[in-house]
Amino acid sequence: MHIAIVGNIGAGKTTLANKLAHHFNWQVFLEDVDHNPYLKDFYDDMPRWAFHLQVYFLNSRFRQTQHIKKLQSAHKGVIQDRTIYEDAHIFAANLHQSSLMTERDYQNYLNLFESMISMVDPPDLLLYLRADLPKLVQQIERRNRDYENNIKIEYLKNLNEHYEQWISHYNHGKLLIVDVNNLDYVNNPEDLSVIIDKLNNTLFGLF
Repeated sequence: MHIAIVGNIGAGKTTLANKLAHHFNWQVFLEDVDHNPYLKDFYDDMPRWAFHLQVYFLNSRFRQTQHIKKLQSAHKGVIQDRTIYEDAHIFAANLHQSSLMTERDYQNYLNLFESMISMVDPPDLLLYLRADLPKLVQQIERRNRDYENNIKIEYLKNLNEHYEQWISHYNHGKLLIVDVNNLDYVNNPEDLSVIIDKLNNTLFGLF
């Protein structure tokens, strides 16, 4: 079983991935942010570092997918924080549309993505965490990462729009959308139980 959690920056993906991994005894794969050599530079100067950052994430995510494929063949459950699809359809697309990535770099990136995606299996379930801007900003401020201090509201807004468009056309497998604006699964076990029940119902029809 391969579950992937998707959503905007600050939606709560990593926290939920860890909690679900613990509950279901799944192996968790998190996004590589702490060791990313481009992230801080990117938020300081997006046009300069956009292509470098996206290629780094694309390569990191592709390596994750290959590891996940091996675990699935061994019948082990996996939960993944963000997917390779988002790298292309959300982040790179938004950077290009916002004129933060040149046409030449964007086409180069897409060619690389297309070469990789043929070797990637989609998740059994895509779990989309839908969050409005106030929720995203609140959680970004709460975790207080230095490199996120320069994130602009307009950037988050554009990402949300790309997510909604992408999700509306997602057809690679099962999809579960959870509105997290009024959920606090960090402090309220009942809120986590709501998501677990929705997962079980979507995957196994248990409820």
